[in-house]
Amino acid sequence: MEDDHLEFRVSQCTTLRLREGAQADERAFKPFKLPLSRQSLAGYVAITGKLLNIPDAYAIPPDAPYQPNRSFDEKNNYRTRSMLVIPMTEPQGRVVGVLQLINAMNGRGEPIPFDPQYEEFLLCLASQAAVAVSNAQLNRAIKDAHYETIYRLAVAAEYKDHDTGAHIKRVSEYSGILAARIGMSPEEVELIRYASPMHDVGKLRIPDAILLKPGKLDPEERAEMERHTVYGGEILANPKSEVIAYSERIARSHHEKWNGTGYPRKLAGEAIPIEGRIVALADVFDALASPRCYKPAFSLDKVISIIREEDGRHFDPRLVEAFFDSQDQIMQIHARYTDTPGQSVTEIATAGL
Repeated sequence: MEDDHLEFRVSQCTTLRLREGAQADERAFKPFKLPLSRQSLAGYVAITGKLLNIPDAYAIPPDAPYQPNRSFDEKNNYRTRSMLVIPMTEPQGRVVGVLQLINAMNGRGEPIPFDPQYEEFLLCLASQAAVAVSNAQLNRAIKDAHYETIYRLAVAAEYKDHDTGAHIKRVSEYSGILAARIGMSPEEVELIRYASPMHDVGKLRIPDAILLKPGKLDPEERAEMERHTVYGGEILANPKSEVIAYSERIARSHHEKWNGTGYPRKLAGEAIPIEGRIVALADVFDALASPRCYKPAFSLDKVISIIREEDGRHFDPRLVEAFFDSQDQIMQIHARYTDTPGQSVTEIATAGL
């Protein structure tokens, strides 16, 4: 159950016969949402918490409070007969979902009703599933709260500069795309997506006179601006969570260069953490392609040209290749998250959380 609907998540089917000419991938049930209503079998069970054991779904009296949906059967040349629909009920009594079994068969593969002796066993199984679902929902809520806190701290670092409101969101999405393209695991991709917005958190300690200066910085101002990487590392030091550990490495290393001429430590090549190398490319692309208080946005053709020139100098060659392999996705993100007048930094940064 999700708010005012049921979401079909997991299924297995061994009896579905494809209609003539159907594609093989139609064997799998695709996720869909079902309105939470007593009129459907699953909805009725979810709302009432009552088990339904139906010998033939097509023989349900027309005056019954629930009716089956025959659209799937008609589309796939299928015949739903027996159904056992079981509430997934927590120990406290809250129904969190529905377990639905369709078409019992005997040893000869012939359709039969579900034997009532299985009902108690399946109620226990559904109850265990309910606990698992509730725990997963709780863990997701905790993770969402954690990530939202990270985004809002990143927003604080960007808040002074209204021209860069969508910057952290775009860099986050670009970084996830690049991480996935080079084969990082889904878990690593998620960590990089949520850690990358913290890359400039050290700017909180940079004076406004330097941060917002419209024009070229003098050498002393430039040196102080470059220290935002050190400041960011200090803010995020001694992390207790993996995502903050990623954030710390990114904050310290996203201005290092592949050829060793970056800052603050002049690391080179593989000595630069991979997450820092990823965000370096994502950050530079966005900085060049977006307007700033000290410059207008460069044309995309010019940005692409600069990235090619910096292949093997500023940027890891493998990531440059990943960038161009993912260019369509990256351009879609560039177009989607724009600095819209009147839209708050928080609205942009937390979009899609």
